[in-house]
Amino acid sequence: MKLSRGALATIIIIGVLLIDQIVKIWVKTHMYLGQEFVIADWFRIYFIENNGMAFGMELGSKLFLTLFRIVAVGLLIYYICRIKNRTDIKVGYIVCCALITAGAAGNIIDSVFYGMIFNNPYPPEVAVMFPPEGGYAPLFYGRVVDMLYFPLFSFYWPEWMPFVGGEYFLFFQPIFNIADAAITVGILVLIIFYSKYLSLPVGKEK
Repeated sequence: MKLSRGALATIIIIGVLLIDQIVKIWVKTHMYLGQEFVIADWFRIYFIENNGMAFGMELGSKLFLTLFRIVAVGLLIYYICRIKNRTDIKVGYIVCCALITAGAAGNIIDSVFYGMIFNNPYPPEVAVMFPPEGGYAPLFYGRVVDMLYFPLFSFYWPEWMPFVGGEYFLFFQPIFNIADAAITVGILVLIIFYSKYLSLPVGKEK
């Protein structure tokens, strides 16, 4: 039986959320902050936390960022509901919107609840879920868990280069999570293949 577009979007959102949270909870309860597992020279599991948006960026206050994410996810879900039956919009565009929605929602869960359900021990102790003494922060003030690190290559800039001469350069430096990856993939594919749909009126076929 062929899945409807709405069902496909729902499965993608729930699937990404489950994978994202399973990985984050495992990292929180099996690794201490700053611990690193080297899978390969170019791929490592490195446990850090941040207060900001995707890839550890810090923009504005913590409460504002969390509330902004909640509003954004609500609007994205509403948008998907409005366009899911549009025959003039390709399924790939709805998949991109679902990935972005799932990624944003995954980081919301960290920000809203993790401060209440985890403690924050000093390394090398690992966090405990639902500790008797309570969590490390109130509602809306949890930190986002990141763990995927891809230091693909590095080099030193030639001395003759202006501004950066002699400095060490590493690509790719940001440490991120599955939710961040879903947002990034969704946005990149949308921009490359489906940007024309962004200008279409919502709820009406072209």
